[in-house]
This record gives sequence, C-alpha cells and structure tokens, in this order.
Amino acid sequence: MYWERRFPRLLSINQLQQLMKNGCPLVGVSDITCDIGGSIEFVNKSTSIERPFFRYDASTHSYHDDMEGDGVVCLAVDILPTEFSKEASQHFGDMLSKFVASLASAKRLVELPSYLRIACIAHAGRLTSLYEYIPRMRKTLVDLAPIRANPLPHKNYSSLVSLSGHLFDKFLINEALDIIETSGGSFRLVRCDVGQSIDDMSYSELEIGADDTATLDKIIDSLTSLANAHDGDHYAREETELSLKIGKVNECGTGNSMDKGGPKVLILGAGRVCRPAAEFLASYPNIYSNGANDNNTDQLHVIVASLYQKDSDETVDGIKNATATQLDVTDTGSLSDLVSQVEVVISLLPTSFHAVIARVCIELKKHLVTASYVDESMSKLGQAAEGAGVTILCEMGLDPGIDHMVSMKMIDEAHARKGKIKAFTSFCGGLPSPAAANNPLAYKFSWNPAGALRAGSNPAVYKFLGQVVHVDGNKLYNSAKRLRLPELPAFALEHLPNRNSLIYGDLYGISKEASTVYRATLRYEGFSDIMATLSKTGFFYAANHPLLQEINHPTYMGFLDELLNVNDISTTTTNVNAEVSGGHDDELVSRLLILGHCKDKETAVKTVKTIKFLGLHEETQIPKDCSSAFDVICQRMEQRMAYHDDEQDMVLLHHELEVEYSDGRPTEKHQATLLEFGKVENGRSNTAMALTVGIPAAIGALLLLQNKVQRKGVIRPLEPEIYIPALEILESSGIKLTERVET
Repeated sequence: MYWERRFPRLLSINQLQQLMKNGCPLVGVSDITCDIGGSIEFVNKSTSIERPFFRYDASTHSYHDDMEGDGVVCLAVDILPTEFSKEASQHFGDMLSKFVASLASAKRLVELPSYLRIACIAHAGRLTSLYEYIPRMRKTLVDLAPIRANPLPHKNYSSLVSLSGHLFDKFLINEALDIIETSGGSFRLVRCDVGQSIDDMSYSELEIGADDTATLDKIIDSLTSLANAHDGDHYAREETELSLKIGKVNECGTGNSMDKGGPKVLILGAGRVCRPAAEFLASYPNIYSNGANDNNTDQLHVIVASLYQKDSDETVDGIKNATATQLDVTDTGSLSDLVSQVEVVISLLPTSFHAVIARVCIELKKHLVTASYVDESMSKLGQAAEGAGVTILCEMGLDPGIDHMVSMKMIDEAHARKGKIKAFTSFCGGLPSPAAANNPLAYKFSWNPAGALRAGSNPAVYKFLGQVVHVDGNKLYNSAKRLRLPELPAFALEHLPNRNSLIYGDLYGISKEASTVYRATLRYEGFSDIMATLSKTGFFYAANHPLLQEINHPTYMGFLDELLNVNDISTTTTNVNAEVSGGHDDELVSRLLILGHCKDKETAVKTVKTIKFLGLHEETQIPKDCSSAFDVICQRMEQRMAYHDDEQDMVLLHHELEVEYSDGRPTEKHQATLLEFGKVENGRSNTAMALTVGIPAAIGALLLLQNKVQRKGVIRPLEPEIYIPALEILESSGIKLTERVET
C-alpha cells in the first residue's frame, strides 16, 4: 500500500523479529509497491517474473533464494502490473492487430490513415510535430505528478495565464507556446490537468515572463486572439475549444513571499479557527515527497486573507511559510487574482460568502473547502463544479465534519460485519471545561451569543423507536434530557434535539434500517431550565421594545421590573428594587413563580442567580444601541459570560450505534467519544472549538492537494477516501477518539 517515510513502517525488521519469537504464523508478504527499504523494511531488492520470491530469515538477518528453511517468503516484483491475464492480452491483441498492417507498411506519416497519423507521437526517432509541445513543457517541470516547477527564467514581469479547452486533442497548446516563445517570452508550467476522453476539457496554468510590459502585453493580446478564434458559438451550440483567464501582472524580484515555489493554500478569514488551520498546513513537511527534499520545493505555503490587514497579520504571526494579505471577497476581481495563485482555497468566512467564493473557484478550477453546512446556494453549484473537475468539500469541521466522518466509519464497519443499524444517536457540544463552568448557566461564549440564543428557538424532528417526534421551537428547552458519560463522571450533562435528525438517516444510508435516528446538542445539566425561564420572561424577544425607543433608556433594573410586572395578577408584590437592594431574592423568585415562568422553586432560584450574575438587576443605564430585550441579554451575556485568559473551553462529541445481527450474534452497542480541551502553546491559546474546526478543514485541503479525493462537485466527508485518511491525520495531530463496544 501507499507509504511515505514520514509515517511509521508497516512492518519493520525489529517488529518481524519479535513476531517470529512469539510464534507468529506469518508465511509470506507480497509487496506490490516494492519500496526498497520502505514500508516493509526487510525488502532489500526487487524480484523478477521468472524468480519472483526470496526468503528472509529475521533471526539471522539473512536472505536466501530457496524456499526451504526458516523465515518469511517475500514477493517483490516491481513490474507485476504488466502481468495481464490471458483473456485481457488476447482481447488487446485482437484489437491492435487491425492497425498493425498500416503501421508496418507505412514509410512516411502521410501514408497513414488520419486517425493513426494524429495518434502517432514519434516517428523515425523524433517526436512528430503535433507532439513537440511535450519536451517544451517538460523543460519547465521536475515531475508532472506531483507537479514541482522549476523557477521561471529571470524576467522582469510575469503573469499567470489559465488555458482550458481542447488543448491537446486539438493541439492548441502548440499554438499557445509558439506565441510565447516567438514573442521573446518564457513560460513555466504551473499546473496541467489533461482530459481523459475526447469529450473532456484539459486545463493548464502557465506563468508567462517577459523583459518588459510591452512584450508581456503583446503575448497576452496574441493569446486572447487565439482564444477568441476558437471560442464556441453559444447560439449555434458549438463547443468552446479554448478559453483564457489572465491573472494580474507582477513585477518580478520584489521578494513577495507569495511567489515562492511549492503548493499554496489560501485561507479566507482571520478568526480564531484560522490560526490552527494555518499552523497545521504551514508545518506539514513536503506534502508530495517520499523523502527529504533539500530545496523545499514541496513545502506548502499558506496565504491568509482578511478584510483587515491587521487581522491577517495577527493570524500568521510567528508561522513560517505563511503570508498575510488584505482582501475584500466582495471584490470579485481581487478575489480571482488571489485564488488564481493557489491550488486550494479554505473559506472560514460566514456561510453567506461561500457561494461567491465557490463560483470563482469553479471558474479558475480550484478546489474549495468549507466547514459550513451545504445550503441551497452551494448545492446548486454541484453540477458546475463537477463539470469543471472541481471538488468543493463542505462540512469539514467539527459539527458538521468530524461527526460525519466518525458516523460513517462506524456505520460502514458495522455493515462490513453484516450488521444492521438499529439505533443511531449523536451528541455534540462546545462547552466550558469543568473548571471554567463557573457561572449559573455553566456556559460561556467566545463569540457573539446571538446565534446560539436564536438556535434555542429552532424546531426539531427526530425518529425514536420507529416514531417521528416533532418538537416546537418554543418548547425546545423543555425537551432536554439528562446524559451521563464516563469521560465526565462528576458532571451531569443534558441534551437537546438538534434541528432535523431525519436527513442524517438519508445522508448516512440508514433511514430504512434504523428505528432511532437522533442528533443532539450538549449542555451542562440545568442550562435548559434556566434558558426556558428567561425565554418566558421576554428577554429573547427580538422586536423593538417601547422602553428602549425612548431617548433616555431605562436602567437594567427598571427594564427587569417592566418584564416581570405582575400588576395584572391578584397578588400583592413589592418593587423589585427594594428586594434586591436589600440583598433578598425571594421577591424575584416569587414573581417568576406567580407569572408561571418556572415549573418549580429550584429553577426560579437558579434563574434569579443568573439574572444577578448577568447584572440584569443593576441600576445602570442600558446602552443606546440596545433596541430590544434580545439585544439587552445578548449584550450582557457577551460581557459577563466570556472566557478569561486562563480558562479553557471543551469540545465533546459522542456517538452511539446499536448494531444487531441476523445470524444470532448478540446486539452490540458501539460508542465513540472525542473529548478535546483548549490548549496554550508558546504563549498562545487555541480553543478546542478552533482546533476541531480549523484542523479538519486544513486536512481537507491537504487531501485535495495530494489528489486523494477523486469525487468532484459539492460533497461532504462521507466517503472512505476522505474519512479514513482524515481521521488518521487528525489522530496523529493529537485529536483522538476513544472507542468501545458493549454487548
């Protein structure tokens, strides 16, 4: 199997010696990759078809050509794929024989039928004219796969040109290279994707250099004329044979770190999540190379772009192989210029920007990774992305992201064991660490609370024991249930249904077999009772409040008094001010109970503690920018429920899978848990949420750079080609899941 030297060997000599001492019954190894001294360390030579085996005795570290004696038999035929089966060879021979006579009898190319003449790459010891582009392009490359380009011969000015169309089957690449060289320019092949059939388009990126701008302009004008001459007629339904995209002109020798060789990844955004992604990618060693690379042409370079230069500068501070730049993604021209310089784009911006970025990536044939859900605008781009040969990998974060990959790993493994999924449950939450859960809600925010508070009014639907259960948004907090996990034995948790769980039954292919499909959000126990009470007080109303429309805003105390006004109830109450200022909370508790906002006194007491912790009882004027009760509580939560510098957050993901078997094997309960805490390294803190969102997104970009993701279009990380290597890399990065099985 595929292996690189930065990974542990599949079987080392020491491991084999230990296995033999322990009586391991290993008889032989077939190393079809035949990496000498590689993943199978004792493979020290390749073997031939005629003599395919050798014997290695680990106890004496000796090699033998005979098969009799101690040791392991090894097959290491490096040309094994040439051993076609007899019927395949016969079929291929029958097809080829139809052309042999014409090829053997022709002395000149013109004597061949046109279909053979065009297919003839070399004749009389030389490349034919149609294929002269091959050595010209190869001169600018060290290796086509992976692509590692030589530096462009020194020119004062350069521009990146993207050519797409029938470059090779129509031989338009020859004309393009002729234009560049006859004009006195030079070129470097940056990327080349060749279409695999007569209907497929090919794509090439060329960095064009010239001594002066006049020469460069002349080359670009000539290439534009060539593209226009072969541009299809939309109304006549003629296919475009060549299209052209011109990047910005760069003055060479300026020392711009973005001009460094090697692959590049663009990260859009500069929030907390961006730095772990940038650190992971920038520190990844030689992503293409199997060994050490002295000239570092494989070293990945990261570009972080944000609306404000200061933010991107802070994100890349101290990270080698990373560059900061300023970018407004709504400026499509600037966005296109930057995207054209990289191989993969990661968008960690809000979801509303993704579709715009995706369209640019599709146009320039660049892959894209996001950590956001696939919404309608992204879904509509699936066909265009697939047609352009572009992968848009979405939902590559924590939730969604790691949850998808762990789910599919568990489900696919259960199906491989001939099991049937009886129940699937998934719990996930971003929480304060137990030590930081030090307020009445046991919850904190590292961002604006508005999104999380609005999510508390979302309706939910899930399947439980074959029945579809609907939960109204205004009753979501009332549906919370308790949960105990071994990872946090001293802390009780609760879970709330998370929107539409049913769609995950379809996504994961278990909707027909699973009687329970349930996804939930985690909180510490007691959170939902308090939030339900605060919701009933009116603090979550987003409509403008009359008191907050007046020139002089009330105090928090005055506003609370208004919300908890019980004048319409035939019960004598005193003013809130008197009770609270006197140090007693009984009046507030009484009001909550009288108004029916709480189900019991215990919850009312906890809610009053929360009100006081948030300062909603203080004689301080409410800021002018608060126009609704929702604004007031968001503002207070953002101030009072933020993490302190010495506090950690925590991410907890827990999956449970109930698997039953038709052959009488006992039903199994499979569990997988991820528990990650925020970290402080080299004086910098990374939240657990930032690590578990940023690193998976970076891993997605890495897999695309390494061409390990073959699917095109708008996709999620649901396939083994993504989730198997991604989870392995995630674990090697220190983010590890614990798994256990109960019967």
